[in-house]
Amino acid sequence: MSTINKTIIISNRLPVKITEENGEYQLSTSEGGLATGLGSVYKEGNNIWIGWPGIEVPDERKPEVIKKLAAHNLIPVFLTAEEINFYYEGFSNEILWPVFHYLVTYAKFDEVYWGFYRSVNEKFRDTLLDNLNTGDTIWVHDYQLLLLPCLIRFEQPDVTIGFFQHIPFPSFEIFRLIPWREQLIEGMLGADLLGFHTFDDARHFLSAASRLSSSNLSDNVLVYKNRQIVVEAFPMGIDSDKFEELTRNEKVAKYVTSFKASLKNLKTILTIDRLDYSKGILQRLQTFELLLEKHPEYIGKLALYMVVVPSRDTVPKYKELKDQIDQVVGNINARFRTINWVPIHYFYRSFSIEFLSAIYSTADICLVTPMRDGMNLVSKEYVASRTNEDGVLILSEMAGASKELNDALIVNPNNIVDTMETIIKAINMPLEEQITRMKSMRAIVRKFNVHRWVKNFMDKLSEVKSKQESLLTKHANIAVRMQIANDYAKAKERYLFLDYDGTLVPFHGDIEKAAPNEELYAILKQLTIDPLNRIIIISGRKYQTLQQWFGHLKLDMIAEHGAWQKYQDSEWKALPLLTDKWKQEVKTVLDTYTDRTPGSFVEEKSYSLVWHYRKVEEGLGELRKNEIINHLRVFIADKGLQMMPGNKVIEFKNIEVNKGKAAQNWLYNNNPDFVLALGDDHTDEDIFKALSPEAYTIKVGSNISVARYYLKDYREVRELLRELVQ
Repeated sequence: MSTINKTIIISNRLPVKITEENGEYQLSTSEGGLATGLGSVYKEGNNIWIGWPGIEVPDERKPEVIKKLAAHNLIPVFLTAEEINFYYEGFSNEILWPVFHYLVTYAKFDEVYWGFYRSVNEKFRDTLLDNLNTGDTIWVHDYQLLLLPCLIRFEQPDVTIGFFQHIPFPSFEIFRLIPWREQLIEGMLGADLLGFHTFDDARHFLSAASRLSSSNLSDNVLVYKNRQIVVEAFPMGIDSDKFEELTRNEKVAKYVTSFKASLKNLKTILTIDRLDYSKGILQRLQTFELLLEKHPEYIGKLALYMVVVPSRDTVPKYKELKDQIDQVVGNINARFRTINWVPIHYFYRSFSIEFLSAIYSTADICLVTPMRDGMNLVSKEYVASRTNEDGVLILSEMAGASKELNDALIVNPNNIVDTMETIIKAINMPLEEQITRMKSMRAIVRKFNVHRWVKNFMDKLSEVKSKQESLLTKHANIAVRMQIANDYAKAKERYLFLDYDGTLVPFHGDIEKAAPNEELYAILKQLTIDPLNRIIIISGRKYQTLQQWFGHLKLDMIAEHGAWQKYQDSEWKALPLLTDKWKQEVKTVLDTYTDRTPGSFVEEKSYSLVWHYRKVEEGLGELRKNEIINHLRVFIADKGLQMMPGNKVIEFKNIEVNKGKAAQNWLYNNNPDFVLALGDDHTDEDIFKALSPEAYTIKVGSNISVARYYLKDYREVRELLRELVQ
């Protein structure tokens, strides 16, 4: 296989249909939105698409199918009937689908489903690894493959992976009901970029990921296992040019002529859905029945064209829904029909794209009212087909498309009275208003088409990967530590700047319980014995605490991020010209929030205040932190103070107080030939920036830093310090 970098698309289904005719397998291109959108990607160069071919293939015929698909850049993952039953019909569609569409009572949490879901995701991984070269980009699609990004990442830590979710992502309260929630989140966090249709879906995912994993959240970026993962909304578009061109097709024109002849003076309402309980089909029928009941003047003047595309109707819940729809349609037609008029024209079948184009371009109103939907491309297809710029789109606020097509008439599908009144408004909408609204929506559908969606996602993925690489600092492995030890041994004068919490000791829930232990004292003592060493503990702690813990050792101390300083043989001194007059006003505000936030507390230092929320319920602490920042932002700016969010804390201090400035002060008029600085949070970044490029700067606990290297935790820090004094 060529070594030119390629893009590998992976989805549950390949973008083709395979049928068997006279013992021969025939391929036909799928009409799906994803197949259309990604056609330009997988058909180019040596790019490939991996997925299930849609049928069970006997072992002896697999080579034939592989060969046929390879001609189209497609690679099959063969699944057995049992795997499809438990992984696809079971876990994907009887657990994830109902939960993600907020219909939790329909979910069947079966352990057997989970086992198959995991093993089929592993099968996809194995097929991918057989076709993966260094430098390739992977794009995984949808809820059937949530575990796949992490499975790939485990085997190939540096590979570029994008993931896109085509259905909604539920709120944390709903998502947490899934017994395997942590594993699903971890699976998704294998990606570098996670895409959703709407900001709401992205927000729900960020909330779930920050609560169910060890990731740290900042805006729309999660830091997980020393990797930055970006989560963003990419509303999917359609191939609008294709739908516009279809309206000029001869076959479509014939259909349009025959429709218009049969419709005469009727106003038509069109609905097209796949058979599914998330689409709100029954509620829509209730709305239409209510309209005919309350407004008999529309009897004989209005027709509902309802296309329901067959889907999973052997599954009990779907069969039940189909029976209910049949019954309700039958009842309405029986109740309201006249000799020469039928209220509902109901089709339970799929139609050709030409037939759909004709009904899109003739229907006066398109009614798209799902109870919950990721995007819903029917609404966009209707808009793209309205080349005369008339027609009215009624759209559910629960569909992702409503965030873009806000010139549609937006409804809550649960409110059937309101939806009925909206239909009446649509029937009577003046042509001028129809054109104004439709022009605006057509411009959006044309601009944000499926090709732009693909480009936006792929551009962002490469940007995220570049940023990751620029932020990565190298792990201080054995070779790096040997280099540090060699330079240390040769040096004539050495300065070691050591942060305390999270660097020399683990981060502790109770700030009073993070005292040094005997092992740490032994290491520091060894370092201070050497006359060539100058050891500086540089911490955000109060100076009284540092004095109590380290006053007996021959070392220098910088407390409260630089507000207090002490050389080993002298007294503690505060930075000159510092004021604490601002503290009372800030403390009053912080006390108010502390009273409203169980588990939080205020720590007062000489020239700073710290609001701690490490014991506060997850989510509430972040909310209060943001409230405090917004409350005090103007005051802080006016008083020349600094507000620093940290690890479960916000610190307020004088702007002159800065660990970087303190370190530079220590080095003033000194020129040591060995400098080492170790720290774990953003206040230590000031030291790393302040020191010369030759200094050994080491970030603890994260590789996202301006530091040259990183260590995983305080244990590795102690190991490094021990190696220096051996």
